[in-house]
Amino acid sequence: MYESHYGLTAKPFSIVPNPNILFLSKNHANALTYLEYGLSEKAGFILLTGEIGAGKTTLVRHMLKKIGSKFETAVIFNTNFSSDQLFRQILDEFEIPCDTNEKDRHLAQLYDFLIERYAIRQDVLLIIDEAQNLTNDALENIRMLSNLQADDQTLLQVLLVGQPEFKARLKMPEFRQLAQRIAVNYHISPLDKVQTKHYIDYRMQKAGGKGDIFSQEAIDMIFEQSGGIPRTINLICDTALVYGFADNLSKINQPVIKHVIKDNICMAVNEKNESVKQNKDAVLKNDAGPDVLKRIRRMEMSIKKMKTLYENLIQKVNNDLIGKYRQLLIAEQRRNDQLLEKYYQLIRRMQISEESPCDGDDLEAHQGGGSVTKFSHLMDMADAQDAIDKERTKISELLVKKIGGKNQRSDF
Repeated sequence: MYESHYGLTAKPFSIVPNPNILFLSKNHANALTYLEYGLSEKAGFILLTGEIGAGKTTLVRHMLKKIGSKFETAVIFNTNFSSDQLFRQILDEFEIPCDTNEKDRHLAQLYDFLIERYAIRQDVLLIIDEAQNLTNDALENIRMLSNLQADDQTLLQVLLVGQPEFKARLKMPEFRQLAQRIAVNYHISPLDKVQTKHYIDYRMQKAGGKGDIFSQEAIDMIFEQSGGIPRTINLICDTALVYGFADNLSKINQPVIKHVIKDNICMAVNEKNESVKQNKDAVLKNDAGPDVLKRIRRMEMSIKKMKTLYENLIQKVNNDLIGKYRQLLIAEQRRNDQLLEKYYQLIRRMQISEESPCDGDDLEAHQGGGSVTKFSHLMDMADAQDAIDKERTKISELLVKKIGGKNQRSDF
C-alpha cells in the first residue's frame, strides 16, 4: 500500500520469516557459526534458543538454504502432539511409508532409513522447532534417538529450537540425560541500539529504499519499545510507515512512533509496556522498599567484616601452628643429634676393644668376656640405629603433614 510512496519495491518489515533478507547481526552470525560447527562435527544434539521473534526460524531456514542437498532434512514446526505421535511425525516428515501405530515399529523403520542413508554417505538432520511445547514423554523419546548409531557414527543429528524457558527446562533433574547429549548450544540475544539502526537500514535497503527514512530519534524509541526483538521492530516500523503514508510524510520521526505506541497497534509492545508498568507500580506501592535496601546494605557490610575477621583468624591459627611444629621439629633434631653422638661413641669403644692387645694368660678371659662385650656393643649400636631410624621417620612425617612436605623448608 505504501511501497510506491517511499520508493520501495517490497514491504521491508514483513513478519513472515524470509531467509533471503536475514540480517546477520553479531549475535545471529555467531549463532549461524555454532550451528554450522555442530553439523560439521556430527554433534548428536544441537540447541538454539532465543526470545519470541528473535529470528530463530529465519536463521534456521537460512542455514538449510546453505547446506542444500548435503543433508536429508526433516523439519517439525508443530510440536503440539503426544509422545506416541512423535516417531510417526518424524517418519512422515522424512516421507517414510508407515502402516502401523506401534512406536517400536516406527523406531525400527527410522533406524532402517538411517542405515540406508549412512550406506550412501548422506547425513540426516531432524529440526524440531517450538521445542518448548514438547511434553516430558516426547522429550524422553527424543533422547532415545541418540541410541540410533552405527559403530561410533551418529546416524541422526537433531536440532532443537525453542524459547529461553526450554533451556531452563532442560536443566531440571529429569532431563539431565538429554541435556548431557547436547554438544552445541547457543542463545540469540536481542539487538542493541546500534544493531537496531543497522537492522532497520538493512531492511529498507533490501526493499529498494533508503536507509535514512527513519530518524535517529525514532530509531531510539523503536529500540526502547521493542527491546531489540526483530519481530517487534518489524511491527512498529511497518505500522509507522503506514502512518507516515497516511500523513504524506517522507520521513518517520519520533512523533510518528509515539502515535503508533499510543494507538495500541502492536500487541507485543503493549504487553512489554504493561509488564514494565506493573513492575514499577509494585515497587512504588511497596513502602518498605527503602528500608529493605538499607537492611540489605547493612547485611552486606556485616558479611564483609565477618569475612575479614575470619581470614585474619585463619592466618593467626596457621602462624601459631607452624611455630609450634617448628619447635617440635627442633626438639626432635636435638634428640637425633644426641643419639648420633651416642652411636659414634659406641663405634669408637668397639674399635678400641678390637684393637687392644691380649697376653697369653688373659687370652681365655679376653675371648670369653670379649665376645660378650662385643655382643653388648653390637646390641647397643643396633638399638641406637633403630632409634635413629624412628626419629628420622617421625621428622619426615612431621615435615610432610604439618609443614607441607617437600614444598616447605624449615630454618633449623
